[in-house]
Formats: sequence, structure tokens, C-alpha cells
Amino acid sequence: MIKYFFNLSVFLSITLCQAQNSFKVIPLGVYGGGEESNLSSYMAAPMNSENYVALDAGTLRSGIEKAIEQGNFKGNSASQVLKQNIKGYLISHAHLDHVSGMIINSPDDSKKSVYTLPSVSKIITGKYFSWESWANFTNVGELPHLNKYSMIDLDSGVEIPVSDTEMYVTAFPLSHVNPYESTAFLLRHNKEYLLYLGDTGSDRIEKSNKLEALWKQIAPYVNNQKLKGILIEVSFPNEQPDTSLFGHLTPALLENELNVLNNLCQPGKLKNVPVIITHLKPVDDHIEKIKKQLKEKNTLGMKYIFPVQGEKIVL
Repeated sequence: MIKYFFNLSVFLSITLCQAQNSFKVIPLGVYGGGEESNLSSYMAAPMNSENYVALDAGTLRSGIEKAIEQGNFKGNSASQVLKQNIKGYLISHAHLDHVSGMIINSPDDSKKSVYTLPSVSKIITGKYFSWESWANFTNVGELPHLNKYSMIDLDSGVEIPVSDTEMYVTAFPLSHVNPYESTAFLLRHNKEYLLYLGDTGSDRIEKSNKLEALWKQIAPYVNNQKLKGILIEVSFPNEQPDTSLFGHLTPALLENELNVLNNLCQPGKLKNVPVIITHLKPVDDHIEKIKKQLKEKNTLGMKYIFPVQGEKIVL
């Protein structure tokens, strides 16, 4: 009988841990400009896997080195993690603070896929991997092709596997200073999900319904507690004029958007989903203002997480 209860206790402990912790996220860069060694990029993988995908790639090597210092990749060098652990890139849009790490490190990288909406791929291959700007390490665009990166065009709302990982991804377009597209990536492992949004303006400011359409897609996963976390930007404090947002969010605008999502969900469900705040701009006292404003007006009782470069987040 004692053995039975011991085994049952171990089983329940393992089951609860697995239920609570589904994904791990390692921030390689957390800022939306201003510090070239700490720009938007997040490695994400299922808890029991070392096969990561990079969600944007503004900073790679500097962030990997920070992660190694934190003990996240014991015994590995930054070069090894870059080549072996990052299996592909999900690039939300082609602004430099989201792609510069991938471009600069491409000569030393291993073969892998780059997943984007077609409009984003066109900019990456036409403006950066163009031989005038940088050698063309992709398999499309200007000749000759060095064929290190396979460009994979994503269809909105269509799930595909992420090569060499245990994950699947679905892309949804976002509005980031019309007419340019950014992207939200919904990662799935088994029946659990992680949502990453690239830069996005609010529907009201952008005169768009793209965020509302995304919220309608993910509300069922909130309701059944399968959405383990949301990574979303807040670039400016509330004092930033609407005319100077350039397709970004403030704490007040994020609060408004989360209320739209909350209204699509069952009561009390959304507050169980951690929200990781990305793309803060390190200008003057903006970051402290953003943190204060998010905490002061948190009518939904959300758990906000402010990522630190190299420090693992478990979701």
C-alpha cells in the first residue's frame, strides 16, 4: 500500500509538472532598438527538447553567450548553440532590429529554414541577401544562391511543421505601419500552444481588424487552458502620441487589446495566461514607465513577465 501511494505521488507530481511547464523560452534580445547587442529574438522549444526555433533574430550570438553564462547551454559554445540548437528562424517582419543577427551570423550558421509571410521574404531576399548588401545565403532571389537558408513562405492560418523540431507553426498577419505586414506565430507542441507577436499596432490606430481576428483564433485555446503564454510588444509609455507610435503598442493600448481578447474568452480564463512583454525601447526612462503603467492599470489581473536577456522563462 505504501509503495502504491508512493508511485501514485510520483506519477501525479510528474503529471502536474508536465501540465504546468510545456515550453521554455530563452530571450536572446529584448529591446526594440537602441542597443545592438540586445535586439528582438527569443529561442523557444518544448520543455524536454533542445530543438529550438528562433522567434525573430535581431540579436543571436550576444544573447546566446548570456544564456550560456546563465547555465542554459552547459558545455556548449555560442557557435555550437547557433548551429546545433537553433533549427530555424520565424521572422515576423524585415526591420533590422528583427533580422540583423541572422544576417550578420549567416556565414557561420548551419543550414536551416527561414519561415516568413511572402511579403516579408520578399524584403529579406530583395533588400538584404541581395549581394549588394550581403551575400545571398538563401535559395531564392539574386544569383548565385549559396543555399544555406531555405526560405519557406507561410500561408496565413495554415499550420505546417517546423523542420527538425517537435513543433508546428501557424502564421497570422499583423499590421505594423500600413501597408507593411508583421506576423504572429502560433507554435504548437502536442496539444499545447505558445503565441508570439512581432511588432504590431492596435486595431484602432492601424484601422485594422488583424488583432481581433487573431484573438478569435486563440480564444478557444485560452478557454481550454492550452495556451501557455503570449509574447507581445509594448514599445512606448502611454505619453507617446498616437501619431508617433509607428505601428507599436503602449500599456493602455495593450490593456485595450487584452480586453477584446478577454471578452471572447470564458470569465477568468485569460488571467491564467502569462504575458511576456517584448520590444521595450530603452530610451530615457521609458522602460520603467512602461512597467509602472502596466502594473498600475491591470484590470484583468494579468501576470506580466519582463524578460531579461539570457534568462530562461518556463511556461
